[in-house]
Amino acid sequence: MEERIIELIENKEFIELKKIINKTSAQDLAEWISDFKHCDTAKFFRLIGKDKAVDVFGELDVTTATELLNKLSDVEAVSLIDELPADDATDVLEEMPASIVDKILKNCSEETRKDINKLLKYEEDSAGSIMTVEYVELKENITIEEAIKQIKEEREDSETIDSCFVVGKKRVLSGVITLRHLLFADKNIMVSDVCDREFQYVHTNTDQEEVAGIFQKYDINIMPVVDSEKRLVGIITIDDVIDVIESEATEDIKKMAAIIPVDKPYDKTGVLETFKARIPWLLLLMISATFTGKIIQSFEDELAAYTVLTAFIPMLMDTGGNAGGQASVSVIRALSLNDIEFKDIFKVVFKEFRVALICSVVLAICNFVKMITIDGVSTVIALTVCATLMVTIVIAKSIGCTLPMIAKKIGFDPAVMASPFITTIVDACSLLVYFSIAKVILGI
Repeated sequence: MEERIIELIENKEFIELKKIINKTSAQDLAEWISDFKHCDTAKFFRLIGKDKAVDVFGELDVTTATELLNKLSDVEAVSLIDELPADDATDVLEEMPASIVDKILKNCSEETRKDINKLLKYEEDSAGSIMTVEYVELKENITIEEAIKQIKEEREDSETIDSCFVVGKKRVLSGVITLRHLLFADKNIMVSDVCDREFQYVHTNTDQEEVAGIFQKYDINIMPVVDSEKRLVGIITIDDVIDVIESEATEDIKKMAAIIPVDKPYDKTGVLETFKARIPWLLLLMISATFTGKIIQSFEDELAAYTVLTAFIPMLMDTGGNAGGQASVSVIRALSLNDIEFKDIFKVVFKEFRVALICSVVLAICNFVKMITIDGVSTVIALTVCATLMVTIVIAKSIGCTLPMIAKKIGFDPAVMASPFITTIVDACSLLVYFSIAKVILGI
């Protein structure tokens, strides 16, 4: 499709191009723009009708949207920002240089500037930073008829009218009412008589991951955001929460793979940026792995007496690392879903201990048979290796389940305590156990 678009632009066949654009959904157009590598995206974007262009821009990821905005003229950029929902506009402007942001905001409408500045002041990853200020707010003391009239007047400027929020004195949030209830209620009664007083809400400083958890737990599509005095300041909709869930999951996966998270998609991240995200942890893990080498060096005499022991070191380290990784990933995921808390640490350790015992016995039996029949080692060597294997798995799973829980308790992201980090610790522990058991069984 990109080649076809380029061909139409070069041949100035704009009528044909507009036909394609008109038949294509905003979501698909946004996907095309994100994938275009050799096409003039600004020229293509200008061919999209104004109303549809706003929808397309809203579907773009922040990186692509920022790149496109930089290619547009100041007038076009200001016009687009004015039409965008305030939360989407804020997401884009946060990624741009301050000088450009100031220039755009200076030329935007006063209402847009006020809304964006309000959102920019909230901390990143908080409920305030992902909320929108475009919603329908109803007074408690108006009738249903007046409420419906107000919704009709404000529907174009609101992100959603499915649910409206009721406020009392000083704009304190007091209830919520759905459009369905409004339509079927007696038009002469007060909004306060039919609004729902039992509802979920969050504060502006609530972490966005916690917000996503509330949406999931209570199966809701929209939630109000209040300030410290419970005054209504914005709403969060399910589409924003989906973005948060995707972002948090991506961040956790990268941390678990020992990569510093970056906001850009993989195909938009340059080589140097990718290098910077990966090298710190690689250096740290490499340095920490030197302890493993030091342990092996300190047992050179034992290895010289039984050189066959060397052959099984990789298997023991890998199995221990894998066992620890399984436990850590399971616990990290359970922590992120709030299935477990730090107070459950002993229950989790006991469970993983029992799992480790069963796994270690099965693996030890299989390994013993393999060492005797295939490797042809003596029974005493096989017993040494298998005993080490059992102890290593128990230690690995214990470390793997406790470190993430401790990390969360002291304020760190549990995802940091994932496979690479735990594997390094388990490697050192497995070697110490190996040589200690060898000394006892083999008498070296």
